[in-house]
Amino acid sequence: MLNVAIQQLDPELPLPALAHTGDAGTDLHARISIEVPPGGGRVLVPTGIAIAIPEGYAGFVLPRSGLALKHGISVVNAPGLIDAGYRGELQVIILNTDPTTAYRIERGDRIAQLVVQRIEEVQWTVVESLEGFDRGGGFGHSGR
Repeated sequence: MLNVAIQQLDPELPLPALAHTGDAGTDLHARISIEVPPGGGRVLVPTGIAIAIPEGYAGFVLPRSGLALKHGISVVNAPGLIDAGYRGELQVIILNTDPTTAYRIERGDRIAQLVVQRIEEVQWTVVESLEGFDRGGGFGHSGR
């Protein structure tokens, strides 16, 4: 188990927690109440926590599937990347894809999920050509 230091900037909010044993993502909660305008409206929602992800790891902020399905609510830059060196308050850029209905976030609502994963450091090696077969295409080239 990975130990990650957390600073509770708003002690009234719950700490990130798994909904069920074995889940990958922990829930992040809204520190403020705010309305997300329809038709592509975006808001920045603070979570009331700051974390110290260890070197060699990164955090990824992901949308909650229930909010996406029921209300068209997503995370604009999903997954949002939190580098190991970041120490500020975690904030989530929320997007409302519903064309006509605003979405109200209340303080304490679960707004996104955080997954922490090991990250490999990459060393680039310049070559004249790449090994393997080029399947060609991309961006849905292989069919529906």
